[in-house]
Amino acid sequence: MFVATLVASGSMGQGDIAEAADRLRDAGCAPSDCCWLDTDKAADLFFAADPAAARAALAGMGAHIDLIVQASQTRAKALLIADMDSTMITVECIDELADYAGIKPQIADITERAMRGELDFAGALHERVALLKGLLDSAIDQCRAERVRVMPGAKALVRTMKARGARTLLVSGGFTRFTGPVAAEIGFDAHVANVLEIADGALLGTVETPIVDAARKRAELDAAIAQGVERELTLAVGDGANDIPMIQGAGLGVAYHAKPKTREAAAAEIVHGDLSVLLYAQGIASEHWVVA
Repeated sequence: MFVATLVASGSMGQGDIAEAADRLRDAGCAPSDCCWLDTDKAADLFFAADPAAARAALAGMGAHIDLIVQASQTRAKALLIADMDSTMITVECIDELADYAGIKPQIADITERAMRGELDFAGALHERVALLKGLLDSAIDQCRAERVRVMPGAKALVRTMKARGARTLLVSGGFTRFTGPVAAEIGFDAHVANVLEIADGALLGTVETPIVDAARKRAELDAAIAQGVERELTLAVGDGANDIPMIQGAGLGVAYHAKPKTREAAAAEIVHGDLSVLLYAQGIASEHWVVA
C-alpha cells in the first residue's frame, strides 16, 4: 500500500481531495481510503499501485499544494539527516559572514553557483574561505546572533521525531561555529560541518581537511544505516547540489525550496510549505507535534 500526502500552504477543500482521488483512479493506481490529517490543511490518500504514476498524476494539483508519495508502511522515519543553510535556517551563513567583511555580493555569487552544481564544491569552499582571511573571529558570533534564523517548522520536525525515537543529524558544508549553536537550538542529536582555522583572533582563510562535501554527507547517512537503521526508514532533506547524493540515498529524499538540479534528483520536494510538511508526510497531525 502507498500513500500520497497533500499539504496546502494555505487551505484546500474536499473538492481537492476528490480531484486527487479521481486522478489516481484514472492513472490506474487503485485509490482506497482518504482522510484528513488536519482539516483543510493536510490529507492522506491511500492507493494500491504504481507510485511513479501517482506522482505524475498528482503533479500540479495546485499552486499551493505540496505532494509526497511513498510506501505507507515505512512512512514513519527512524533517522532524519538534514542540511543546514537554506534548509534548517533561512540564510547561507558564509554569505552573511562575508557581509561583515564587505564582500557579500562576491561570495554570494560563488555560493549560488556552487549550490546549483555549476562549480566544484570543494574548490568553491576554499575560494570563499580564502576571501575571508583576516576577518575577526568575533564577527562569527556577531553574524550568528544577528543573521541566523531557524526555518519555520524546523523545531517541530526535529523535536517531534526525537520524541518518537528517531535519531537526528545536522550535516553541513558550512562551519561548526554555526552548526553547533543551531543544532542545540533546534534539538539535533549531533552535527557535522567544516572547521574554520583561526589564529590570533582572526580567520586564516583556510578550513581543516578533509572537508564536509557531498560525499561526506552521503557517508554520514550510510554510516547511520550501517549502525542498524533501515534505509527505508531514513529521511534526508536539503536544497543544494551537494545534498543530492544524501537525498538519493535516503528512504525518503526531499528537496526543500531547492535548486533545479536538486529538485530533479529528489523523489519528493517541498515547494510551497515549510518543514512541517515532513511531519504530515509521516502521518503526524499537528496536535501531536512537539513545539516546545
